[in-house]
Order: sequence, then C-alpha cells, then structure tokens
Amino acid sequence: MRKLILGLAISLDGYIEGPNGEYDWCFTDQDYGLNDFFERIDALFIGRKSYHIAQEYAEKNSGEMIPGMPKMKEYIFSRTLKSVKEAAVLISENSMEAAKKIKEQPGKDIWLYGGAELTEAMMKEGLVDELWLSVHPILLGAGKSLFHQQQHRTQLELLESKTYETGLVSLRYRINNG
Repeated sequence: MRKLILGLAISLDGYIEGPNGEYDWCFTDQDYGLNDFFERIDALFIGRKSYHIAQEYAEKNSGEMIPGMPKMKEYIFSRTLKSVKEAAVLISENSMEAAKKIKEQPGKDIWLYGGAELTEAMMKEGLVDELWLSVHPILLGAGKSLFHQQQHRTQLELLESKTYETGLVSLRYRINNG
C-alpha cells in the first residue's frame, strides 16, 4: 500500500503560515531534500485553499507549482469547487473513503501537500503514514498551527533527521497508528 506523507515547512513554534497567510519565511536557497522526495512520490493530495495558492504561484512561475517538481497526479479535496485544472481529480464527496482507495492503488507514495483542514481530517482518520517536517529556525509568534487538539496521543518513530547550515532541520517520522 502506498504511504501518505505529510511534507511541509513549519516554524519552530509550530506554524505553517504567518498571521497574514504568509510563507515568506520559508527557505528557498537550496533543495533541502525535495528532489529525493520527488523520486518517492507520484501523486499529491491538496485542499482547496492550498490549491488556489499553488495555482496562483504556478501562473507566475512558468506553470510550476514548486520549482523542479515533476508532473504528478493531483487530487484536490473540496466540497465547494466545481472544477479543477485539466488532468487533476476533484474529490468532493466521501473524501476520506476516496483517499483510502487511492492509497490502495498501485504507485509510488503520495504527498499530503497541504491544507490545514485536510491534514487534520486525514490525521484524525489515521490516513497519514509519515511526517516530513522542515523545521525553520524562526518563531512566528502567530499564524496557522499545523496541529490542533487531538483526542489521543500519536506515537512517532524517527526515521531520519538532517541539519542544514542555515539552521533548518529536516525531520522524518513514521506515525504508529496501531
């Protein structure tokens, strides 16, 4: 079965965006493991708000949502969108069941790219298999938190850690859903 990997940048105080939705604090001066990650995945799950932000960015950057990202199957989760770009798949009903079925299909792993609400729902359902967090050496003080109150503890197993000269620390954890 394919793994669902939540991969994103996070501030040291746990925020995935600043108080005004900004992510200008994220390092872009080097690869930080993205190219190796791209070799592991062939699909991504993305929520409506993150999809809009990514599309706006792509329009200004030669159609690339993320520099160097290869073509992959995109699944957009939204109850309000009526259409998405060509070759993308809109999932608007029974989203957690649809995600389970996609994970069971053959292929490489799947990147849970974003959307705090989508992430929270998939974590709650036990669909996320790994966390890959790029912890940036900044305290934002406010913004959108990655994790909210949960009903239970989640045990993690460290798979990999790497520290960069910039102070960014890359952490990969397996989620023990058992």
